[in-house]
Amino acid sequence: MKWIVAYLGTGLAFGLLDALWLRWAGPNFYRPRLGDILAESFRMGPALVFYLLYIAGVVWFAVRPALAGDIAAAALNGALLGGLCYATYDLTSQAVLKQWSTTVTVADIAWGAFATAMAAAAGAWAIRAFA
Repeated sequence: MKWIVAYLGTGLAFGLLDALWLRWAGPNFYRPRLGDILAESFRMGPALVFYLLYIAGVVWFAVRPALAGDIAAAALNGALLGGLCYATYDLTSQAVLKQWSTTVTVADIAWGAFATAMAAAAGAWAIRAFA
């Protein structure tokens, strides 16, 4: 039961945060900086696969070590994991694409660390509250 609660708590928090961020950042931050390399429309399939796998990774690597409900430890682990995961994507993109914004790289890494920290903390909190 703890695993389900952790997954749902983490997933709800991350999904809400990322939806809010992307709703604003898509047209106001990413499109002006990345322009033509962005798809014309959002592709739900790959996004869904990412979210399902990423949330499982956050639960395993950030929330699991804090299964006793240590919210601070989950947040720290989440920040480290999120920063590393987002850095992998952004720095690779910056290394191999002709057009990639350093501003996007820095903002994405910071966002990944913050959003993943908050989601992992929410997962740990959910365990404490509901499991």
